[in-house]
Amino acid sequence: MGYHPRYDLTMSQRNTGIFLPYFKGQRLRDFPQALDSILNSENVHYYDGVYHINDTSNYVQLVTNETLLKVHSKEMIEAVKRTGYFDTALYSAGGTVQAAQEILRGTIDNAFVFTGVGDHHAGKCFFWGMCYFNGAALAIAELREKGIKRFAIVDTDSHHADGTRDIFNHDKQVIHICFCSESYCDDKNNVDVNIPFYTNDEDYLQKVEVEMLPRIKHFKPELIFWEFGYDATQGEYGDRGLTADCHLEIAKLIKSAADAICQGKLITILCGGSGRKIATYIIPKIIAHMAETR
Repeated sequence: MGYHPRYDLTMSQRNTGIFLPYFKGQRLRDFPQALDSILNSENVHYYDGVYHINDTSNYVQLVTNETLLKVHSKEMIEAVKRTGYFDTALYSAGGTVQAAQEILRGTIDNAFVFTGVGDHHAGKCFFWGMCYFNGAALAIAELREKGIKRFAIVDTDSHHADGTRDIFNHDKQVIHICFCSESYCDDKNNVDVNIPFYTNDEDYLQKVEVEMLPRIKHFKPELIFWEFGYDATQGEYGDRGLTADCHLEIAKLIKSAADAICQGKLITILCGGSGRKIATYIIPKIIAHMAETR
């Protein structure tokens, strides 16, 4: 399945930002080397993971305590400090906030944010499942102060985004569409689309087209966040039967919607998934498509 016909466009090449702090662990061990052919493109802007410097024009910037307090409670922030993942969480969420700021400035049109820990299980006052701060929510808090009001969050991680739902449950200016084990829809733009554990690429992509695209088109967000989790891939811990290539097809649908509706303003946030081989295979393909390098 390819682009939905209603979203076909004659598109100019997008300026794409890649935000990649250095994280310990196996799943991102092949990066940034796996992006070598992409990084040579003139329209790709690489924000490196050099820490504790004043010049942030080409480096990933950690999220500030001031920004954290716009979404999370003081008690929660203090609890995250005691986990041993505080710095990783600051840079993971910081990349998303910085990507949003760079899009607002016009430096880039879209972005791919690498993370060491997730964000969609982080609510106002709780966190779990290796998610500590909600990067999408923090970015939205910052953008709203700059006059941007309407946002879409599309979550294709295998698990329900309870943290994101906790933050935006009553916020009618954010549409949250989560592809998970739940089935739910209300009048406050909260949508859960049930995905069986034994599905296939065609059925999944059909649900994305039917459940996401019309809602996004009707809602008209000014920026789209895609919580990209590859944990639903065959053999992963959230296995729902998808092949690795399905994620590229999802990327095509979401990018096409962003190009048609909000001038290409899209932030892809790396969420669930543990396998190094899958990450190395599919992430460069998604970024290449976002940057229209091939």
